[in-house]
Amino acid sequence: MRLTQFSNFAIRALMYAALNGSAPSAVPEIARAYGVSYDHLKKVAAELCRLGYLETVRGRNGGFRLAKDPREIRIGDVIRQTEGEGGLVECFDPSTNTCPLLPACQLRVALQEAVAAFYDVLDRYTLADLIRAPEQLTPLLGSNKR
Repeated sequence: MRLTQFSNFAIRALMYAALNGSAPSAVPEIARAYGVSYDHLKKVAAELCRLGYLETVRGRNGGFRLAKDPREIRIGDVIRQTEGEGGLVECFDPSTNTCPLLPACQLRVALQEAVAAFYDVLDRYTLADLIRAPEQLTPLLGSNKR
């Protein structure tokens, strides 16, 4: 299984915001820190705001910051929401399935079990778990705000 770039950037943006604490984080600053597309990261930040993980901070030194405590943000939830409902394979979605093997296919069962296990593991982690070593992470991002 491979995460979309969108989900990867979402987790990274949340980590950055968490490391900055209550100080606002700006999209250009985060894009530079990770060496990623500003435009793509702007869309990610907007979606994270819409989902309630981030809140915007207006003004000259604005940006966004976490809207929740990092201990309340489950990584599995973020990935579910940013990856969308699309299935791993076409047969997961009855509206797009064209596979003639569906009635007897055991691969589908195995893949459903694997996806469930994947999310079970991610559900055990929070954003706080991902930033446990801020003294190591913060310098890597070129930020000294914390």
